[in-house]
Amino acid sequence: MEAFEYRDGQLFCENLPVERLAAEYGTPLWVYSRAKLVHEYRALRDAFAELDPVICYSVKSNSNLGLLRVLNEEGSSFDVVSGGELYRVQQAGADTSRVVFAGVGKTDDEIRFGLESKILMFNVESEPELDAISAVARSLGVSAPVALRLNPDIDAKTHAKTTTGKKGNKFGMDIERHNALAAKVLADPHLELRGIHMHLGSPILTTDPYEAAAQKALDVVTELRRAGHKTNWVNLGGGFGLSYRGEEAPPAAEYAKVILPWIRKAECRLALEPGRSICGNAGILVGRVIYTKREGGKRFIIQDAAMNDLVRPAMYGSFHRIWPVQPRVPAPRDYESEIPGCEPADVVGPICESGDCFAQGRWLPEVARGDLLSTFSAGAYGTAMSSNYNSRPRGAEVLVDGDRATLIRRRETYDDLIGPERV
Repeated sequence: MEAFEYRDGQLFCENLPVERLAAEYGTPLWVYSRAKLVHEYRALRDAFAELDPVICYSVKSNSNLGLLRVLNEEGSSFDVVSGGELYRVQQAGADTSRVVFAGVGKTDDEIRFGLESKILMFNVESEPELDAISAVARSLGVSAPVALRLNPDIDAKTHAKTTTGKKGNKFGMDIERHNALAAKVLADPHLELRGIHMHLGSPILTTDPYEAAAQKALDVVTELRRAGHKTNWVNLGGGFGLSYRGEEAPPAAEYAKVILPWIRKAECRLALEPGRSICGNAGILVGRVIYTKREGGKRFIIQDAAMNDLVRPAMYGSFHRIWPVQPRVPAPRDYESEIPGCEPADVVGPICESGDCFAQGRWLPEVARGDLLSTFSAGAYGTAMSSNYNSRPRGAEVLVDGDRATLIRRRETYDDLIGPERV
């Protein structure tokens, strides 16, 4: 489904014109479509329904309570990587017995919080972490459920900063060590081995890496069971691709087609940790043009949305479609080619960094001071990675449901910037 579309020369989110939302809530503004969020979650749920998976939405992709509550109502569980994220899902009303806790640097306090919350399992990323979980569990008089995060050494062809399944990066443990690690868990009365975990990176635009990982998971589970371990879960993480440009990402059913046969053979429960593929195309970032200028033979469009709001282009060189909310030229199918009626421009923000650039040499129509720009596919890793750099208050977030908009995070004020410093 298309949550954001142009009608009669202006951009709509579901049944509301984005210009009206910007007038009411100001800019920079995050606008989310409830229908799109639910649609993408259900597509994943239905694609894997045969095995009744626990779909653990990856909170790090977008942790707004309003979105978490919607997904919780839909039956989603959650993947967390910090005590703060676990607290958020509790506040969203989630059943924490279906939560998985990942992350390479869990503190003792976070481990204790997870155990007291009776989470489904910890994804354990190192042998010292196993020792720490055991010690905390012993102090509480409980047994901690764990899954071994194994590094399958699979190149998923993602960005170097977002690949996690290759040998030698900071995540997980070498897959060749699974027998020794499992034996250590079995020998510890305060640890319970529930399964194995693999995560390859994100975003992954082909299904081959998942088939390779699922096959390796079957091999590991088979070996562990031969050794007497009760291994009942396979968690293949997330990382499913997102169509930032058009339709480059496979649908959920294509990923399911290569994963399900191997998990069926393993006779295991399946857990997944999608994030970007659920919320990415459910959100846009709306900025207002402050100035335009031509210098050094280039055209610059300076908007009030900046890298402190959306750091992905500066951090990863990532591509986002950008187009005016009320364009003088109809939106194209291909945003990367030369577009009639347009000319190249750099879209930049007001941050004092040359890297504060959303697009370079992008063909865009003429815009004027006060016009609105939409940066699409911004629902994932936007607000979650935002900051107050340059002492800029973060923008508001609005959730649209049909013809109704709900403010789910108010705009920050200058007073918010210094509140924690009043000690």
